[in-house]
Amino acid sequence: MRSFESELAALEQVSLRRSLSVFQPLGSSSLTSPLGQPLLNFASNDYLGFASSPELRDFLLEAVASHGAGSGASRLVCGTSQPHADLESALADFKHSEAALAFSSGYATAVGTLTAIASRDDILILDKLCHASLIDGARLSGATLRIFPHNDTARLESLLLWARRSANPNARIVVVTESIFSMDGDAAPLAEIIRLKDEHGALLLLDEAHGFGIFGPGGRGLAHALGLAHRVDLHMGTLSKAAGLHGGFVCGPRAFADLLINRARSFIYSTAPPPAIAAAATRVITSLLPGPLGESARARLLENLSLFSSLSSLPLPASPIVPIILGPESAALDAATALRAAGILAPAIRFPTVAKGKARLRLTFTASHSPDDIHHLVTSLRHLPAQSTHAVDVPANP
Repeated sequence: MRSFESELAALEQVSLRRSLSVFQPLGSSSLTSPLGQPLLNFASNDYLGFASSPELRDFLLEAVASHGAGSGASRLVCGTSQPHADLESALADFKHSEAALAFSSGYATAVGTLTAIASRDDILILDKLCHASLIDGARLSGATLRIFPHNDTARLESLLLWARRSANPNARIVVVTESIFSMDGDAAPLAEIIRLKDEHGALLLLDEAHGFGIFGPGGRGLAHALGLAHRVDLHMGTLSKAAGLHGGFVCGPRAFADLLINRARSFIYSTAPPPAIAAAATRVITSLLPGPLGESARARLLENLSLFSSLSSLPLPASPIVPIILGPESAALDAATALRAAGILAPAIRFPTVAKGKARLRLTFTASHSPDDIHHLVTSLRHLPAQSTHAVDVPANP
């Protein structure tokens, strides 16, 4: 029988072993390492800086005082409280949907949704770079799974033609993609994907995890920004990134939400999220995101992305996520170590999160970064180890 130690040693040998580090936040864009070193944080998904904002802290403290800490039971037992109902109503209104359902995490949302709406006779068609939660949900559903190359709408069309020919009349065909991809930061060609799914009688499940709060009026997401939200069948999102809290959600028709209540195992068999989190999230959805604070945070984020583009001579990023693809896992680890020595946290992203040979630094920008922070980042990128610099397309100073 193989030992746990031997498996860890094998991971170590190919630069894939991971470990946890305990960081102490110093503010919205910096933290302290386990050794006490102050670090600029270019790894967080707190894109608008809400997680450490005084407004959100006050919301949460008020909610704990009013609703306590835990929920005590699953939603179908006695765990559903008024804050949960209020949050789902606010999310449905915000996303212009009939109904919404909140989950304990984004992962639980993806797995619960896909296993609830798809089974053996159905067909799920996923973008190759979909998040692991979507892939896991698709596999667990038992449906026939097909993958199209990233953002390749020609291949998607051929798979939809095949699915329509192959599926029985009652089969559900679902296209699954992200609006903003979590590791590459690029956007899906939503207009063409929507045209194709409509033409071939499929549904679209759109994961807006990294678009929610950032794009569109009030931060409703990329589909709203493009005027296409009404043609998206099922909207997924998270409260743990731009919203600054925790949990996931999905929006769609009322019958869809009711079906999830009856079939989504990650919803049925999980203790309900703390009511205080739900109450604070409702305040974020109804006041912070669409209000002046949300608008100013999105403006600062765009300014920071523009500054990075100007200083680095790279194109304006499509989102707050900027990958610096280095290739070998060892090169990504060396680059991350060099940045940490320069006072920057940007961990190496490696297989299986990304494909083998596509290891990278995943830089994330927030509204809380200062111009000095971004100047320091660009300077540090230009001084990465020699074995990495060939892959980092940041021109040297003139």
